[in-house]
Amino acid sequence: MTVELARVGFAGTPEFAAVILSALIKDRQNLQVVYTQPDRRAGRGRRLTANPVKQLALNHGISVAQPVTLKTPEAQRDLNGHQLDLLIVAAYGLILPQAILDTPRLGCVNVHASLLPRWRGAAPVERAIMAGDSETGVSIMHMDAGLDTGPVYASRRVPITATSQGPELEAELAACGAALLLELLPNIEAQQPVPQTDAGTTYAHKLTKADAAVSWNTDAIVVDRQIRALCGRMPATVVRGDFRIKLLRASPLPEPPASSAPGTIVRSGAEGIVVACKPGCISLERLQLNKGKGTPMDAQAACNGYPDVFAAGKSLVSDH
Repeated sequence: MTVELARVGFAGTPEFAAVILSALIKDRQNLQVVYTQPDRRAGRGRRLTANPVKQLALNHGISVAQPVTLKTPEAQRDLNGHQLDLLIVAAYGLILPQAILDTPRLGCVNVHASLLPRWRGAAPVERAIMAGDSETGVSIMHMDAGLDTGPVYASRRVPITATSQGPELEAELAACGAALLLELLPNIEAQQPVPQTDAGTTYAHKLTKADAAVSWNTDAIVVDRQIRALCGRMPATVVRGDFRIKLLRASPLPEPPASSAPGTIVRSGAEGIVVACKPGCISLERLQLNKGKGTPMDAQAACNGYPDVFAAGKSLVSDH
């Protein structure tokens, strides 16, 4: 089968998925419907906002469905009505029950941002950086009822460097996944995916507020990984009184003075706000506060605007 002449559906929600959908549109795939999560409230006004996939689909005149769940008979009837040959899924965020997986003639194919079976689950990019992995990648998988357990058609590796940040790495993986998917699609019916092994399996659990809490009683390199991994979706955060300080960019530094307790600001200025860890210290270079306009600022601006918070000797240990 030549897939570009078939009836194709897509399911996805965030920007990662929008990159995949955009590639399918440019490749002139015969997209019948796009499934995406319901609109969410966002911004200071908490207005209902369409996600990137919905916006892209509507801009290209593609039918959009936003079911709260796919576990209802109504959802299955809707999918049946499209008579799809293939449903392509990327970061959709909803579970596909077996009845949905079985509906398209060729089943469902998932573009997943890890080298399966490593980092199955919801947050593979962030978990890979936080764990200190030296590489990650994308996997094109034939979906089954398990959590990213289906057989894999193809994978492609992407390095993780000492400065890789979550948003940039995710964008690179999305582009890589789109290219790999388009290479695979023309002959997908003839391809035989390879079953995954359980050896080396890890789970990328959904991010929570606990992941964003900063503990200075850890190695500066570990804190740096946390900041780099989370700076896009759920930034590492320090809470001091009525200050919420999101950490957006930092650099680990050599061992701090022995007298500096973890979480203490060693020095601050244009080069950064240097905080003691255990061991090492870290230079905070870009932050966002829940004060003023609430926009990101560099270290010097933070020191100038809030000297009582970021002066040497002050603590950045969260108090609640």
